[in-house]
Amino acid sequence: MAESAVTFLLNKLANLIHNEVQQLKGGWEEIVSLKYELENIRAFLRDADTQEESDDEIKTWVKQVRDVSHDAEDVVDEFTLLSEHDHHGEGLYGCLHKLCNCVRNVKARYRLTFELRCINSRITSLFAARRRLVPMLNMAREGSSLINSGNAWRDRRDDALLLDNIDLVGMDGPKRQLIRWLVDGDSERRVVAVSGMGGMGKTALVKNVYDDADVKKHFNAHVWITVSQSFNQKELLKDLIQSLSSVIRRSVRDEGVDNMSIVEMKILVENLLRKRRYLVVLDDVWNLHEWESIKHALPNSSIGSRVMLTTRRADLASTAASSEFKGEVYNLMPLDKGESWNLFCRKAFRGDSCPSYLFKICDSILKKCEGLPLAIVALSGVLATKDKLRIDDWDAVRRSLGAEIHGNDKLEDLKRVLFLSFNDLPYYLKSCFLYLSIFPKGPFKRMKVIRLWIAEGFIEAKEGRTLEEVAQYYLDELLNRSLIQVATTKTDGRIKAYRVHNLLREIIISKSRDQNFAAIVKAPNTAWPNRARRLSVHSTLPTVRQNRSVYQLRSLFLFGVVEKSSLGKYFQLGFKLLRVLDMEAAPIKMFPIEIVDLFFLRHLSLRKTKVKTIPRSIGKLRNLETFDLKHTMVSELPIDILKLQKLRHLLVYRFETNVSYAHFYSESGFKAFSGIGGLQSLQQLCFIEADQACGTVMSELRELSQLRRLGIIKLRKLDGPALCSSIEKLSNLRMLSIKSTEENEEIDLQRLSSPPRLLERLYLTGRLEELPSWIPSLHCLVKLSLKWSRLKTDPLLLLQDLPSLVHLELLQAYDRETLHFKAGKFKKLKLLGLDKFDNLKHVKVGKGAMPCLEKLVIQRCNLLKRVPSGVERLTELKVIEFFDMPDELIMKLCPDGEGEDHWKVAHVPEVYSTYWRDGGWDVYSIEGFKEREKSPPTGKVRRSHRRRSLWKA
Repeated sequence: MAESAVTFLLNKLANLIHNEVQQLKGGWEEIVSLKYELENIRAFLRDADTQEESDDEIKTWVKQVRDVSHDAEDVVDEFTLLSEHDHHGEGLYGCLHKLCNCVRNVKARYRLTFELRCINSRITSLFAARRRLVPMLNMAREGSSLINSGNAWRDRRDDALLLDNIDLVGMDGPKRQLIRWLVDGDSERRVVAVSGMGGMGKTALVKNVYDDADVKKHFNAHVWITVSQSFNQKELLKDLIQSLSSVIRRSVRDEGVDNMSIVEMKILVENLLRKRRYLVVLDDVWNLHEWESIKHALPNSSIGSRVMLTTRRADLASTAASSEFKGEVYNLMPLDKGESWNLFCRKAFRGDSCPSYLFKICDSILKKCEGLPLAIVALSGVLATKDKLRIDDWDAVRRSLGAEIHGNDKLEDLKRVLFLSFNDLPYYLKSCFLYLSIFPKGPFKRMKVIRLWIAEGFIEAKEGRTLEEVAQYYLDELLNRSLIQVATTKTDGRIKAYRVHNLLREIIISKSRDQNFAAIVKAPNTAWPNRARRLSVHSTLPTVRQNRSVYQLRSLFLFGVVEKSSLGKYFQLGFKLLRVLDMEAAPIKMFPIEIVDLFFLRHLSLRKTKVKTIPRSIGKLRNLETFDLKHTMVSELPIDILKLQKLRHLLVYRFETNVSYAHFYSESGFKAFSGIGGLQSLQQLCFIEADQACGTVMSELRELSQLRRLGIIKLRKLDGPALCSSIEKLSNLRMLSIKSTEENEEIDLQRLSSPPRLLERLYLTGRLEELPSWIPSLHCLVKLSLKWSRLKTDPLLLLQDLPSLVHLELLQAYDRETLHFKAGKFKKLKLLGLDKFDNLKHVKVGKGAMPCLEKLVIQRCNLLKRVPSGVERLTELKVIEFFDMPDELIMKLCPDGEGEDHWKVAHVPEVYSTYWRDGGWDVYSIEGFKEREKSPPTGKVRRSHRRRSLWKA
């Protein structure tokens, strides 16, 4: 992590020296010297960072480097502030203001120069001290014992190879599947990869398969190789040769293996295996080059040979088992609740049942393990040593699990295994991963994390990619390495939110605190954390204290804070170096005016607050990149927003729930103004109100060439031609949402001759004379919503061949009696919604139509009295939902009585009927529909005051 801090500072110094040479004045020599010293020390940091947990002296040295880097960053940022003040202002008043600032800043400049001189002296001392650490790092790199062996990590991976079958829970199904892949199938060599996060039991499972009698009988040569995290290709090949020589009883001493080149060793391996049906297991493969270095030494003799590997990286598993090797990937999943409880009781109570008075405590601890076998075994082992009558001791483990992991020697192996993946991360991903500790327990939204990482400066620019695309790549990397998990996805398949495993989250919270990366405040009356760069407040504000730690703060997050009285004090503390301020759902009604003086602020979120107006002085935030006013009361922005030339994401809208007959919710945006085309860094612009805008705004949108998401509401027909002309220029557009001023107002989009070819999501709400002829050319379109269109011609004819369409919503889109989904069409569609087709009487599904459909929603089609014909052909269908549909249709689906259509939906796991009643939605399973007028039957009805609607899925 020190490497991250140093690299970040070096990038800042490079920009400062390049852009502000004339303004540095007295600090110039010290800043150049600082850059030189840091470059010298950075080369040594990578090894030191990875080994800091192994030796106290290394850990202390790394901490000192990190602290001095943070102190240097503070001074450099203050220099930048002084430079900004020096050239501020124009005219006579500006000259006088500049003169006053110069006089006032002389003393500050001397102080900062002196501090830089001291920092350079500290760095010089640290650079000199590194010499005595070099031998320790060399020993660690070579796998030797470190000096402080009492604190050395112990690798217990091989213990998994010694487990008895009785210790393996939930492995029967996976074991059978893996054995089938090994023994059955054709004679071509195949790769079987097993992936999953650390502690999931990959090694134990594969070893159990490896030792199976049928597997041993099937292969006449089988070898197990454990791959070291400090990979050495020659050593790996040497281990493989020695293992093979033992298995096939052939001595290779005379062949001079120690003196062979890598190529010669690969040839020897190939010769040893060529005429044998072999099984080679590579356990714990970390990087793709480890697989690449050995795969061509494993011959394909077409006699049924197999290669198995275990890895924490999903991308590595899929690459190894790619079409080249015709392989299979098994993603090992967590234990289910029953399996977890079985394993827990077996270890914690020596096979006895859990005492009733400990049940809630144990259940809570087990939930935090989330089905991770290693965690269950480790924690149950700790609890097994405690007196079962001392309930307080058991509850202490539940309440302070994070402290228990770090302070209990018996959990050292668990911490080790979970931390291996973190230590394997490149420096730029370590900061990104630790950053996730700031969020409260639960899912965190994908786009929010991306915007925050960019604001923090974690994302390195890559040629040909936007910063947002690079940040998404970082998320994909963390997901592939099993460090984060997908929490929720959108209906079109995009990931909406991620999560971190509970125990891994406890570890990164502790790591963040130890490294002054971030501090979390939960308890009341907590003192302000010392030296924290980021502060995440959960519910209760820390005690206000005026000290240097306040000035060092770079990011402030308020999650669930309800204290109104003390909140105002925080904006008077002088967070002058703040880059990120996230006040989502904070109890404020007025825009805190002190915010406009935060020169470095890049990310400002007032989402879900009661703020109504934004001051004109917002234009002072020249570095602002994200301005999030979603779900606030703001409906108008000052013209000074045009001064924010670095603005990338401007979100100003709210949804208002409306359960009226016409639609479910309405949007409110903000009045657009002339000049908005000057914000050329914008990637998100949602939502502008076209009816309040001046006539040139629709034409100016063409200047926003970086735009990815555009939302327009209250569009008039007369705005159509100008809007079409602009959209043609927005080649990077991925999402377009257009809504007319009212239901009967026509949207004129026919003049759009060349739509953005990368468009993925299109929402059109308003009357259409005819479906725009350009929609069938959108080969990347995955989601389409048409509302209030009232088309006279069947829209399905133009939509049925869209190659990527996954999600289709049609609300009051067609006035005829029949909808026909023709045979073989809509090949990728997974979700279909039909709403308020006033004349619709028949829905037909042709043979082979919508073969991937998983969810069907039909609502408010009052003349539709029968379930769609052909619905029984939709074999992938998992859910059917009916909202406010005629009783006649629902009764035909009931399994008894007149349920003549029940057989058509019998294969669908979930079929529901929902009705609005007494201010809430009653959701019935079809089996419970007949009893809906009686007391709700248990398990067959659920009550919700928010409609379970397709449109907000």
